[in-house]
Amino acid sequence: MIIDAGPMVKFVMLLLLVFSLVSWTIIIMKHLSYKKARSESEFFLDVFWKSKNLADAYKAAKEIPDSPAASIFILGFNELQKLGRSRVSKKSSDNTLEMQLASMDNLKRALRKAESKQMTRLGMYLSFLATTGSAAPFIGLFGTVWGIMTSFQEIGMRGSASLAVVAPGISEALVATAAGLAVAIPSVIFYNYYSNKLSSLENDMQGFSADFLNLVERDLLSKA
Repeated sequence: MIIDAGPMVKFVMLLLLVFSLVSWTIIIMKHLSYKKARSESEFFLDVFWKSKNLADAYKAAKEIPDSPAASIFILGFNELQKLGRSRVSKKSSDNTLEMQLASMDNLKRALRKAESKQMTRLGMYLSFLATTGSAAPFIGLFGTVWGIMTSFQEIGMRGSASLAVVAPGISEALVATAAGLAVAIPSVIFYNYYSNKLSSLENDMQGFSADFLNLVERDLLSKA
């Protein structure tokens, strides 16, 4: 039916095929990416809480580039080092507890920036699945409408409206709608699935950031 279809319907089918291939590539990539991010974050958190100091955790985090929690910790630890050097350079009389706690705002902003960066990385290309899920049915419908219009033109040219004349053209046209739905349904399903996965990873990142900040603040208070 596809081979016997008109040029426009063939173009629509080719376009849907491209959408489908790209969508399934993204689906597979996201499955591997989220699985790796989850497993490496769990491994890093286990190492983090067992580490004797932040320097040891930092060394472990450098070896886990795909862990969102490790990436956030690396940026936070670097910011913490900058704050430490800044406090050392200042006079001891100016280095009060209030000023130390106020400097924590820089660390909080750095962690939020790291979270945003990781969310952007993990959420990359998900919008294509959403676009495919909403656009593919209409692209298929366009192919169907065009094919039916062509069938009616042939009916007018032949001067016959028998089922034998109408059925082949209409069936060829309806294939485009079926193809559009076949492309859209998996895209919508996996977009929602990975959106939930992304929200779960975001909650984990926010939870780790909060724990890290609490750890640093308790350390500052203990040295006061």
